[in-house]
Amino acid sequence: MPSKIPDSPRGGRAETAFREAFDRLKRGNPNLLPKGARVTQNNVAREAGLDPSALKKARFPTLIEEIQHWIDQYGDQQPRSPSQSIYAQRNRNRTLREQIEALKSQRDNALALLVEADSKILELTMENQRLQATKPKSNISRLGG
Repeated sequence: MPSKIPDSPRGGRAETAFREAFDRLKRGNPNLLPKGARVTQNNVAREAGLDPSALKKARFPTLIEEIQHWIDQYGDQQPRSPSQSIYAQRNRNRTLREQIEALKSQRDNALALLVEADSKILELTMENQRLQATKPKSNISRLGG
């Protein structure tokens, strides 16, 4: 019985199984993996019922290229599993917490510099007032005023 998918010169049952699994994953109707599983090389092999190490670029270069092209083109549009979404959200939260801590540290450093500058301004103002008070009165009067 002829297959709908043309086999490459190295093709055979394994490549046919990989291609059918790839098509099922693209359509979102896998048989072995959970519905909505992302298209990855490993998932294509698992959906085919084979070990992921069997899907090698050296054995199936055209198929691997097709999978990578599809992932590059449509990978961002693939639905995420709930655990993947939670993991991604945790990573975003962790990154945001780290940014908050860095900003707090910057704020604290800026406030310390501001307090130090205010202290120096006060010190110099008081020194200026002291020097102004000890300045001898001049006996020179202004002319033309």
